[in-house]
Amino acid sequence: MSTNRRDFIKFVVAGSVAAGCPVDLSLFAAETGSAPAVDGEDNKICHQVRDGKVFSRPAVSARHDVVIVGGGVSGLSAAYLLRHRDFLLLEKEPHWGGNAYIMEFQGNAYATGSAFLEKSENTFSFAREIGLEPLPINNWDGSILKGEFIPDFWGEGLNHLPYPAMVREGFKRFKKEMLAIDMQKRRTELFSVPFTNFLKGYPEEIKQWWDNYGPSNWGVASDDSAAALPVYELQNTWLADKQDERYTWPGGLGAITRKLAEILHPKFAERMQAGATIVAVVPGKSDVQVTYMQGTELKTVAAKAVIMATPKFITRRIVEGIPEKQSDAMHQIRYIPYPVVNLIFDKPVFNKGYDTWCPGNTFTDFIVADWTIRNQPGYQQKYNILSCYTPMHEEDRGYLLTEISARKIAQNVLRDFQKLFPGSNVDPVEVHIYRRGHPLYMSTPKLFTEIQPLVRQAMDRVFFANTDSEGPVSTTSGGIAAAQRAVKEAEDRLAGKPAPKRTAVVAG
Repeated sequence: MSTNRRDFIKFVVAGSVAAGCPVDLSLFAAETGSAPAVDGEDNKICHQVRDGKVFSRPAVSARHDVVIVGGGVSGLSAAYLLRHRDFLLLEKEPHWGGNAYIMEFQGNAYATGSAFLEKSENTFSFAREIGLEPLPINNWDGSILKGEFIPDFWGEGLNHLPYPAMVREGFKRFKKEMLAIDMQKRRTELFSVPFTNFLKGYPEEIKQWWDNYGPSNWGVASDDSAAALPVYELQNTWLADKQDERYTWPGGLGAITRKLAEILHPKFAERMQAGATIVAVVPGKSDVQVTYMQGTELKTVAAKAVIMATPKFITRRIVEGIPEKQSDAMHQIRYIPYPVVNLIFDKPVFNKGYDTWCPGNTFTDFIVADWTIRNQPGYQQKYNILSCYTPMHEEDRGYLLTEISARKIAQNVLRDFQKLFPGSNVDPVEVHIYRRGHPLYMSTPKLFTEIQPLVRQAMDRVFFANTDSEGPVSTTSGGIAAAQRAVKEAEDRLAGKPAPKRTAVVAG
């Protein structure tokens, strides 16, 4: 695409790079001094703390049964489950949803993160409980290789790969041998070793495909991926004659967080504070004090229990008194930067499959935003919105910090897409990039079996939710399950039961 053509395309950059505010508690002054003046920019407070800004902690101004920190799917689910309680929900961003957040273009929903769920997941029944009927996808993933679209890649598609016969047979042999692995008997081994241990002797093209698939789904390529994850994918997704039991909505699983906010906000608006950056969570003998910045004002509230529905790289920095081994385990969890680039076309460009994988490009796969409603009677596709998932390496996080470099990422995605297949060299009317700095944790060996069990252990009055508490892969269902567990633990504590004894789990 020429520079002149690109100049006519509108690029929109959205999203906050810093998902939270890692604060060193030693920076807090005594109960004196005034709050700093800030201009409300999401990341500014974090940067002030990083640079040594000293905050004061004001006196407690309100008391609640439970304070929930984080307004993503885990925090919203916790608030929903605690409707009978006096809760306070605090969220740093100006909107609710976290990684499951819907955006729209002229009334057409598109995803900025979480894409779909499976019928077997707890999210399926939870969605129905809150009044959402999941819509079937009913289309196995395809791949685009050498400009050719291969539908049902790991099914019938293996017979049509644009590779030499020896490579096609290698793919088939690989699938057969992975399906023969006894997951239950070898569970500990599979979660402890990298996937590359199982790729020896196979064509390089297989590793290339999984090196593309892994970062999009669990944050790492084959070298760093726990072997259990791709083996599980093959055994539970691409079995012969298995039906596609994935479901979603236009805009992905952001439909769930939007619905939760719609349920909660009319009745609990005063107890849902957006734009609230947490700077300290301090447990005491009879309560937990939470200090946060809202606008230019520092506030402190007290609660009988606190649910931290935040990523652990934030949690460990703002919660005082986390046991050393648990804090170290939280520190071991790694996160990748993960923007989503939405290409908005005013004509049909691609509608052949729901989720299509594209090895060898700056994006891993793309999703047709309105896939679940495109065949409904009377529906006409005005805009063909393709959501390109663009996981990045940890060391490249800085490219999301400025609008110029974020726009460059989106331009590279568009460049690669326009070379992808015959007919893809079409200009979109707009390109939207939603940037996130730390949204997806990396499912490395031993994370699920050794690190996460220690990470989620409750303190006396502080309980840990968020999808990185559960595993083995970051999912909306994991976030909801974490909320359900943390709410039960908090309810038990509010009923006078002591926190459960901490188990002897050692992080690797």
